Amino acid sequence: MTLWLTIIGGGIITYLTRASFILAGDQVRLPAAVERGLRYVAPAAFAAIAVPAVFGGDGLDGFGDDVPRITAAIVAGAVIVRSRNVPASLVLGLSTLWLLLILF
Repeated sequence: MTLWLTIIGGGIITYLTRASFILAGDQVRLPAAVERGLRYVAPAAFAAIAVPAVFGGDGLDGFGDDVPRITAAIVAGAVIVRSRNVPASLVLGLSTLWLLLILF
């Protein structure tokens, strides 16, 4: 019973903290330093997911297996830097990955 109360309580607290930003809307202003820091949350979260997926091989032992993923990541990175178009970078990066996986 205690486990279920903990899970339900944690869910309620999580919901309320997330909903507070939506309900408060523009009535509450965050400090400028916090707003600047929040701009980097999405890129940092993406990097935390993507970097191990791209470079997660067994070091240099599995480097040959990582070449298609690394190449696709470089293509996607170049597209996003040049065009700032996220869907285009996803399409071109995934297309590069699939093509290289088919070829190798």
